[in-house]
Amino acid sequence: MTITFRPVTEDDEDFLLRVYASTREEEMARVVWSDAQKRAFLRMQFDAQSLHYRERYPDASRQVILLDGQPAGRLYKALLDDEIRIIDITLLPRYRGHHIGTPIICSIQDEAARVEKAVRIHVETFNRSLRLFRRLGFASVEESEIYTLMEWRKNP
Repeated sequence: MTITFRPVTEDDEDFLLRVYASTREEEMARVVWSDAQKRAFLRMQFDAQSLHYRERYPDASRQVILLDGQPAGRLYKALLDDEIRIIDITLLPRYRGHHIGTPIICSIQDEAARVEKAVRIHVETFNRSLRLFRRLGFASVEESEIYTLMEWRKNP
């Protein structure tokens, strides 16, 4: 598979909502809401997250991850003073667990090494991707009940 990226456009809104909703599937399966209520809730949460990202990281790169030219996920990252912050990296469920995240994260690590910055990402404490980040040399630097702040730095 060939992994490429393109900037997010207004036409990607429905796709990005679908990517976001895919991260909440297990949670939504446990609630006794109608499909319409679930869709409304997910839309509200997606909109709130999008607004937060735009306000907190106004200069962030927002990209669609393409696999063989087909939209497969999203990658949002920000170049900050002392770090590259991975704001969000999410693949649709059918692409998860197929080692697609590894080359994407490694390319960000290469970029960080070139500009002599750390790479940081908040990962939910229950998220399977914690194993991926640990395998790629990230360490926990701060923990809360919900998130672990992971950091990678090039060895001197």
